Amino acid sequence: MIGDDQKFKTEQGNKIMIEGIDADKITAWFENAVPELKAPLTFSLIAGGHSNLTFRCTDASGRDFVLRRPPLGHVLESAHDVAREHRIVSALQNSGIPVPTTIGVCTDIEVNGAPFYVMDHVDGLVLHDSVVGQEVAETERRTLGLHVMDVLSNLHKINPDDVGLGELGRKEAYLARQLKRWNKQWVATKTHPVPEMEESAKLLEERMPDQVGATIVHGDYRLGNMIVESGEIQAVLDWELCTLGDPLADVGYLLNNWVSPEEVDAMEGDSAPTAVGGYPSRDELCDIYATNTGRDLSEINYYRAFSHWRLAAIGQGVYKRYLVGAMGEDRDMDLEKYKESVTNRAAQALALLTA
Repeated sequence: MIGDDQKFKTEQGNKIMIEGIDADKITAWFENAVPELKAPLTFSLIAGGHSNLTFRCTDASGRDFVLRRPPLGHVLESAHDVAREHRIVSALQNSGIPVPTTIGVCTDIEVNGAPFYVMDHVDGLVLHDSVVGQEVAETERRTLGLHVMDVLSNLHKINPDDVGLGELGRKEAYLARQLKRWNKQWVATKTHPVPEMEESAKLLEERMPDQVGATIVHGDYRLGNMIVESGEIQAVLDWELCTLGDPLADVGYLLNNWVSPEEVDAMEGDSAPTAVGGYPSRDELCDIYATNTGRDLSEINYYRAFSHWRLAAIGQGVYKRYLVGAMGEDRDMDLEKYKESVTNRAAQALALLTA
């Protein structure tokens, strides 16, 4: 995980101020939550997040923690619920799914202006793109790819009731609920017309497959939301979109992000960590998942289309938050490029549905 010390940083006298962090109050909270803490704490924004803000917190002994809080400013109702995310990660501590160890959650907005939760820092690489992807040894890429699908299979084999997450959300009608949710987000954050979004939504409604079973669904399962080392996942991150429902939604999403070297000219393909090569193919991943879970993947292209469409709706929300300054000042963000990526995602969804 790479700290970006310039983002969100200002100076007030001799004191460094970090947007989104009340250092004194958070340090006091830490001292109650972590008795062995060695104050003072230093804070830096961790690069890579467009949603909940993620900060590294380092005490005087050099121990690192990670703090997650919602974006600055107004966000959509029910979005960015860090207390819920803390509950999910805590529930999975002893499930066999690699997640960071949670430290605690603070819902008192008097402490930092918004809820936050804290977990231990996990060492390793976060494969945000093909540049970082080059740092994974060629001899480890295939092993890592197999582990990615094994972990997803294991997540989908967990009975949510067994880990205390049976009430996390409704188990039935996952796709219908997701279409309703992200249509609502699209309407709430729409800033320009994208006809492919409306047409894709219509076809997704008409062609919706029957849901077979219900599992814990991560909602954003990809290499960019994992810490990896030595060809294995050390921790799965960013559980804010997690719910209960159709597990094939996770599979379709992962496949869309699993770009081969031959696809680097596709939309954003050159930035995918798998674009460096050496990873199992999509077909191999599907075979592994089907063998591990016994699930039928014959309708997987529907789920891939749904994933592109949903990601377009999510991306539109991110675009608007940057547009109105809710992600802080002077963020390194090409707004026009991001706006174009929303349209491209919607177009990819429509292409899969009309092929």
